[in-house]
Amino acid sequence: MENFGKEFIKFDTVSSVNVTDVTAPGTYHAHWHNAAEFTVALKDGCVYKINDEVFELEEGDVLLAWPQQIHETISIPKNGAMFIQFSAVIIENNLDLVSLSRFLYNCKHISAKKYPELTQYIVESIYEIKKIHSSSDSLAETRCKLCIYNILIKISEHVLAHINYSLNDESTLDTGWSYIQAACTYIIENSADDINQKDVADHVGLSTFYLSKLFKRYMNMSFPAYLSNIRVQAAAKLLMDKSISITDCAFLAGFQSTTAFNKAFHEITGYSPRDYRKLYR
Repeated sequence: MENFGKEFIKFDTVSSVNVTDVTAPGTYHAHWHNAAEFTVALKDGCVYKINDEVFELEEGDVLLAWPQQIHETISIPKNGAMFIQFSAVIIENNLDLVSLSRFLYNCKHISAKKYPELTQYIVESIYEIKKIHSSSDSLAETRCKLCIYNILIKISEHVLAHINYSLNDESTLDTGWSYIQAACTYIIENSADDINQKDVADHVGLSTFYLSKLFKRYMNMSFPAYLSNIRVQAAAKLLMDKSISITDCAFLAGFQSTTAFNKAFHEITGYSPRDYRKLYR
């Protein structure tokens, strides 16, 4: 396996937020961290890799590397890009964003040609964050986080619009989505416990059959797959602490056996838990 390394995110004066200038390194090895990293291409020809996908950005494009996603800078021209990093806590403190994470984390590239208004908004907001971040404003931290939340709202609206378009059934959309949000919130809050589909269905007031149907329709995945995704995310955070054994990470995240944990972790991340942890070294 390649010698990957952990990127230690040291947030500066403004807690939980970091901004680069345009002197970002032209290459950077594959790594992951528990922070989101949003990149703006200032020139054509910026090439990145997130998980197994390669993205060649044009000027004005935005690249979204979400917390715990393995990403790599393959090549960027001199002064070709700038980015912000912010703590995953900013997302995790809001259950509506967490419940959407299944879709948000699949949104990695936003094209300036295809979505000029959205990318322009994100770019202008990042420049505003950079300006605030370097200021002596006593409320700089809150102002930066407010800009980040506004970016996240815009991206969420963009993602939701695509979900709505693909479902194409306005008569049941709002009702079905509200059930799914309630179910996802319950799963997120209780994923470390030994919960099953009946527990969640009972909590939201649906039959297990109908909840299963809604999951496949709205989440494009089964209930067990979603629960595994949430538990794998929790386990990945636990793997950051090398004093916790991999077996303990599995059980603390809610998996009932190490076999199920190893299988789910590899299917979702492409790595074994042991190799994934090595990315920190």
